[in-house]
Amino acid sequence: MNTITVQALIAAPISKVWEYWTLPEHITQWNFAADSWHCPAASNDLVKAGEFHYTMAAKDGSFSFDFWGTYDLIEKEKLLAITIGDGRKMFVDFEISATGTFVTERFEPESQNPPELQQSGWQAILDNFKKYVEENHQQA
Repeated sequence: MNTITVQALIAAPISKVWEYWTLPEHITQWNFAADSWHCPAASNDLVKAGEFHYTMAAKDGSFSFDFWGTYDLIEKEKLLAITIGDGRKMFVDFEISATGTFVTERFEPESQNPPELQQSGWQAILDNFKKYVEENHQQA
């Protein structure tokens, strides 16, 4: 399987990282690759065969789409195995480290955009997640 990988080390406990990754009220705060985009709506049925739906939208209203998938396997605070809506596979690993939580996303690339562009976009979203968690977990 040809996959693209993005990673981040997040200075927060794994329980907080998991919570911020899976709860819709947090997902809408970090799930976009550029400041000109946002995630105005998110739903997440975190059970096997459950679906997540994230509205990815340009802030100027020019474009939006539903990024969605189905959970194939859920190991709380360890692994999410997902089939994305277009049939591609995606895996999210959560691992405790000495300085926080290591998050690794692996996904099969789509065919419309170059792999490098896909990697940079997904890394930008993961970097937004890291920033959001690190700025907010102490206040909770």
